[in-house]
Amino acid sequence: MSPDEVRQARAYLLRVAEPPAPALVAFVAEHGPVAAAARVRRGDCPEGVLKATEARRGYDLVAQDFARAAEAGARLVVPEDDEWPAWPLLALELAARRGVAEAVPPLALWVAGEVALGTAADRAVAIVGARAATEYGEHHAAEFAYGLAGRSVPVFSGAAYGIDGAAHRGALAAEGVTVAVLGCAVDAGYPAGHVTMLKRIVRSGGAVVSEYPPGVPPARHRFLVRNRLIAALTEGTLVVEAGRRSGARNTASTAGALGKVVMALPGPVSSGMSAGCHNLIRDAKATLVSTVDEVLETVGWFGVAEDPVSSRPKRRTDRLGPEALRIFEALAVRADRSDAEVAAESGLPLRRVRALLPELEIDGFAVRGESGWRRRKESA
Repeated sequence: MSPDEVRQARAYLLRVAEPPAPALVAFVAEHGPVAAAARVRRGDCPEGVLKATEARRGYDLVAQDFARAAEAGARLVVPEDDEWPAWPLLALELAARRGVAEAVPPLALWVAGEVALGTAADRAVAIVGARAATEYGEHHAAEFAYGLAGRSVPVFSGAAYGIDGAAHRGALAAEGVTVAVLGCAVDAGYPAGHVTMLKRIVRSGGAVVSEYPPGVPPARHRFLVRNRLIAALTEGTLVVEAGRRSGARNTASTAGALGKVVMALPGPVSSGMSAGCHNLIRDAKATLVSTVDEVLETVGWFGVAEDPVSSRPKRRTDRLGPEALRIFEALAVRADRSDAEVAAESGLPLRRVRALLPELEIDGFAVRGESGWRRRKESA
């Protein structure tokens, strides 16, 4: 099968079932997109797939969808593409195996913007919160986004009014990468007050993303479905403001279910818009953060460029996160240590040691020897 056949098949499948469509996604995984699309057209598929597609099976609008997408400057990114964010989205597949109902990978994604989606999703942070945000919330959302984007950390959000919009604007002000994940088509022009901002995101090296085909309007259930993508495509989610029941809390809950880092900004105890954040912190479902450095530390990154405004002469190891620093300190200068020995010395799980040692090597803190790992001398 050709790449065009695969792309057209996935475009058809996105149109004929309302996401997340778990039965259809499983069917495609088993048979491949081209064969699955052909069988869906014929009605030759399991009951769960028939139920998900029976209302739209005849909607073969592939040519129209690609034409409208081209008008909007969008393309269809599929799992077979090099730019597909396979690693971040793996969290959905793993969570599905654990029985998390909403953990369904997308069949494909419509993307407007020249940045490769996989690149944009690399070490990204989501900033989400209330639409009816306070001045406190919008200020801090913009500040966090500005600080993260200024350190080359992509900022994802949902383009809604309030916290989402403030986050996108903060990242744009820092001339960083920001990605808007929509609960409607990329050409839907929603929300109307953010159309100019969305165009600016695309022009400035960011992206606008949706799993809904061109022309699909916004709907409440689509925003809730969209939230799983914001959570999955990022390393961690920061909730700036949220009511006790809100879409932002839904995103945070999904992120936690996917095994991603969840963070929350505390607010005034009298503010109803901070009640959701306080509940997340009190119930130990989110880590309290108050600075960009704390966000980066919580996500567990090291080697991220320092804030040019606040940087001061420091030791190289000050850039390491707490786990990476423990591993670094467990390494010897003149003798190799196995990953098991490093795990025992640092007190960290072996799988975490094995994940971080190659990153320490890339960043010049560790050297792989014939019988294990040692500390690079100039890093001591």
